Amino acid sequence: MPLKLLMAAALAITAKRHMDEQERAEPAPVFVADGVSQMMMKDAPIEPGWVIEGAPHARLSEHSKSHDKASATAVWDCTAGTFRWFFGWDETVVILEGSVHITAEDGTQRLLCAGDIAYFKAGTWATWHIDHYVRKVAFVRRPFPSLMVAAMKLKRALKGGDPASGLAA
Repeated sequence: MPLKLLMAAALAITAKRHMDEQERAEPAPVFVADGVSQMMMKDAPIEPGWVIEGAPHARLSEHSKSHDKASATAVWDCTAGTFRWFFGWDETVVILEGSVHITAEDGTQRLLCAGDIAYFKAGTWATWHIDHYVRKVAFVRRPFPSLMVAAMKLKRALKGGDPASGLAA
């Protein structure tokens, strides 16, 4: 156990130094705002082997990225079709327009419509069935390595903070 904590602390210090270096090298904007309808959408083809039915046409517009490239926000849309999708990063979506039938890899099914919010865990698959069209805002975050998670939990515990809460408000 002490070795794990020592390794986690070393990893956390290294990550902090790396983030500080990136901050100095690449100043990131402190505020980014756009109107969804003014964002330039670019083709973002779905992997052909993932398409189950139809010819879904997907597009994407990147809105913003964190300075450490560990999180990003984008607008994505897609026309009718059915396909599997692999979530390499944690992803939270807010449906802006249209709808999509989701079947998660655990069998959970849900129709997401405008105004709905959903979370997809990194490393999982889901089947998307779009009857007509869907547009979403996607918030993606690269999962932290387990040693870094342990170091962050330790830091919060030592400070007396709630290790389960990451919200500031």
